[in-house]
Amino acid sequence: MPNDTDYLRFIDQTLLSDNWGKLTRYRFDYRRSDGSWQEQIREAYDRGNGVTCLLHDPDTDCVLLTRQFRLPVLLNGKDPFLIETPAGLLEGAKPEERMRSELVEETGYEVSELEHLFDVHMSPGSVTEYLSFYKGTYHPNNKVSEGGGEESEGEDIEVLHVPLQDALAMIRSGQISDAKTILLLQELALRQLSGQTG
Repeated sequence: MPNDTDYLRFIDQTLLSDNWGKLTRYRFDYRRSDGSWQEQIREAYDRGNGVTCLLHDPDTDCVLLTRQFRLPVLLNGKDPFLIETPAGLLEGAKPEERMRSELVEETGYEVSELEHLFDVHMSPGSVTEYLSFYKGTYHPNNKVSEGGGEESEGEDIEVLHVPLQDALAMIRSGQISDAKTILLLQELALRQLSGQTG
C-alpha cells in the first residue's frame, strides 16, 4: 500500500484485475483544503509508462503516422482505426531506447537522433501512465524494414506519410483524435510558426 502523507491516509486497497495491467481499488481519507477529512474510494489502472515520437521529413514537410485498430475506441462508438504517432510501453527500458526500437518495429524507419520534448500524465483521473514525448527527423533512406508491428502481439499497423498541414486539418475534422498525436502535431506547428526548424 502507498505511504500515508499529511493529506492522505490509506485505509485499504483491493486488486481487481492483474492481466495486461493492474486495476486496483483504493479506499483512503483525504484532507480537504478546509482541513476536514473525507473518505474516498478511487480505482487506478496501472499499465506502465510509455513513450511516443513524431518523425518529420523537412524536405516534404510530411509526418510519419500509423493507423491501427483500438478496441476501447470501438467500445466508445467511434471509428476504431485510430491515426497515431508511433508509441510503446517502456517495460524497463529507457524512453529513447524503447522509442528507437518501436519506430523500427511499427514504421520500418531507423533514425539517428531523437529530441526529448516533455513528459505528460495522459489520463490522471484513473490511469497512472506517464508518457515521454520525442521528435525526430526522417528521410526515405532511413527505411530499414516494412514495419507494421509485431504480429505475435496482435499488431497490424499501417504506415502513413501525411503532409503536416493535412494532419493539422485532420485534427479539426476529427480524423485525428488521439491526444498524444495532437500534442506532437501542434508542438511541431508551433515550432514552425516561431521559426524553429530543429
